[in-house]
Amino acid sequence: MNIQRSWATPIAAGAFLLSAVTGVLIFFHVDSGLNKAAHEWLSWLLLGGVVLHVLANLGGFKRHFASRGALAVIGAFALVLALSFIAPAGKSEPPFLASVRALSDAPLPTLALVARQTPEALRASLVAEGLQPTADTRSLGELTGPDLRKRARILAKVLANRP
Repeated sequence: MNIQRSWATPIAAGAFLLSAVTGVLIFFHVDSGLNKAAHEWLSWLLLGGVVLHVLANLGGFKRHFASRGALAVIGAFALVLALSFIAPAGKSEPPFLASVRALSDAPLPTLALVARQTPEALRASLVAEGLQPTADTRSLGELTGPDLRKRARILAKVLANRP
């Protein structure tokens, strides 16, 4: 396969520009509109563009692996990548999970008040989600079990139905 530099490099450069700008906006919490979605989904273009760019420049790319300096830089980034999977002490989960836990552990009548719904309407919403609320003293957490993703998903739907 003959990959042309004339389009592989512009794809990599354009995708890098998109990823870099949206990443900086997200970092400084000034992203708006579709910035975050574009960063997450269109970064695949960066990955594809870099692969095409490397394939189009394979000879030069291979020469980088002959240099100790280049290998040290690549190794340093590989080490940083490996370390990025370690959760810092005291920060094992996102901060919003405390709210998810508090709301999902509250009795259903309390959750109904927060959602500005009647307890009956809340129970109907929960039944629509496949849960079986049998008593008002039960909580969403008791109905869903320990799965925080499921709790958050159901809470989002319940709270979205606020009048």
